[in-house]
Amino acid sequence: MDKLKMKSRDLTKENIEKIAELFPNVVTEIKDEKGNVTKAIDFELLQQELSDEIVEGNKERYQLTWPGKKEAIVTANTPIDKTLRPVKEDSLNWETTENLYIEGDNLEVLKLLQESYLGKIKCIYIDPPYNTGNDFIYKDKFVQDEDEYLEETGQVDEEGNRLFQNREYRGRYHSDWLSMMYPRLKLARNLLSEDGVIFISIDDNEVHNLRKICDEIFGERNFVANIIWERAYAPVNLKKHFSENHDYIVSYAKNIGDLVCKGLKRSDEADARYQNPDNDPRGPWTSSDLSVGPIVQEKIYEIITPSGRRVLPPEGYCWRYTRERFEEMLNDNRIWFGENGDNVPRIKRFLSEVKSTVTPMTIWKHKEVGHSQEAKRELNKLFDGKAYFDYPKSVKLIKRILELYTDKNSIILDFFSGSATTAHAVMDLNAEDGGNRKYIMVQLPEPTDEKSEAYKAGYKNIAEIGKERIRRAGKKIKEETGADIDYGFRVYRVDSSNMKDVFYRPDEIEQDMLERLESNIKEDRTGLDLLTQVMLELGLELSLPIKSKEIQGKEVYFVAENSLVACFEEGVNEELIKEIAKTKPLKAVFRDNSFKSCPDKINLEEIFKSIFPNTEIRVL
Repeated sequence: MDKLKMKSRDLTKENIEKIAELFPNVVTEIKDEKGNVTKAIDFELLQQELSDEIVEGNKERYQLTWPGKKEAIVTANTPIDKTLRPVKEDSLNWETTENLYIEGDNLEVLKLLQESYLGKIKCIYIDPPYNTGNDFIYKDKFVQDEDEYLEETGQVDEEGNRLFQNREYRGRYHSDWLSMMYPRLKLARNLLSEDGVIFISIDDNEVHNLRKICDEIFGERNFVANIIWERAYAPVNLKKHFSENHDYIVSYAKNIGDLVCKGLKRSDEADARYQNPDNDPRGPWTSSDLSVGPIVQEKIYEIITPSGRRVLPPEGYCWRYTRERFEEMLNDNRIWFGENGDNVPRIKRFLSEVKSTVTPMTIWKHKEVGHSQEAKRELNKLFDGKAYFDYPKSVKLIKRILELYTDKNSIILDFFSGSATTAHAVMDLNAEDGGNRKYIMVQLPEPTDEKSEAYKAGYKNIAEIGKERIRRAGKKIKEETGADIDYGFRVYRVDSSNMKDVFYRPDEIEQDMLERLESNIKEDRTGLDLLTQVMLELGLELSLPIKSKEIQGKEVYFVAENSLVACFEEGVNEELIKEIAKTKPLKAVFRDNSFKSCPDKINLEEIFKSIFPNTEIRVL
């Protein structure tokens, strides 16, 4: 029974906790002289979070800051007029798959997923640019004269966005990388479930800065580990001082108190250490030291072995147990004196009583999780010996992460997908344990070099390589295992909104535009395009089953049976509305100009109320 506090609620504390849930980076901890810790709000930073303009301030405090940080916060919070458009022709098993492959700027994708996947992602793994100078290309958001820019870089993407390589000699070298990463990590945190976790691959160039921005975004207390991955096994003798053979994988929890590590499977080698020389009915066992430090006086006493030898703990140590507890252990045959009964006593630890898993350590050797060259060879083999990707991660490396922190039905997100190793690892693990993990891959369709083998083979951008890797990996896994798992993926692509510009900016309408605005939807958009945008705005997962039926000659979409029913055809009349209402949809959506007559539109809600009043009706 809980004890009554017999005092009023601490509303200040409760409000701080509510703010902390929304903006953990604005909460600071203050320790008094007695060591008591209280939480306080950084109001200047909170003000920036709630403003769409840069807020200036002079308050000094311990924090990581850089030119452009406030702009990065604004960037994370600024909405976009974009949507995702389905690309069925690039997809595999569109009708049945629950996996997603999304092409586009990951910042825009993360914003578009905020409703549908808020708090639903169990594990995020990303392998972002390491900021070595050549690998970091991003859309430049800073104000700069076009001619000056082109003179400096000469790069523009298909949409006219300026692509920028982050050269080390630039004054904003670290700042630009931080400004790129900060809003993406901030949005990614929103998608994590309360027991979710993120893993980020990085090297020495930015690991120190990554730790600092993650401390701010996720909270320092939610730091899980900084794993060292042995990515190479041979030295590069051309290096002047040291040949680096490791990368880092930095990990943070959404809420460390809710995070559960499943541990690693025990190896046969570990189990082989357990023997049963005395034929104990409890089975195989191994022994461990009975002595321990520092000294506890009551645990220093003499033990007489079966052979009559008198034994004391080593100098500076005591026994692990009190005399009374030792006698209990001895009577239960849990103390081992050696085959001749003359050895220093040791504790018997039975295999049947130990955990079935092992707690992972923070150094991951290449013999356990693979190395870079092995990963490259595996990928090349998948593409018939052709080298289309330079630095893929090992499938075994990603599988270990998934084994530690995902369940069989978890959703895994990788928004720097690259060659889609994460998708490969998800399928591999599902085939191994019968899981139904689902992945969301996000990749900018960055053009491949025209001189590269990939370009010559027809892969014009990295996203095309990633999609083909998933197809080939799935085929290989199915052939080798015969596992009945989800090998497909739905492809979506970031594009401008389906709605005409006037839908978002009605104040700019001109008289000569009126004839073109009979429909507020762009002419090149399909019903499936509109359905996707509706699903995003209503917070429905894009992996939900979608079926199309013809009712009275009109195409009607059904999402997850009757969770959402949508009709975007023209000429919707009362009879069609009644037929749709009879399906008892939880939500129903129509186009604003879909209705055959004005009375049909006016009577829409009344028709639904008379047949199935629980339907939530929306009109585009």
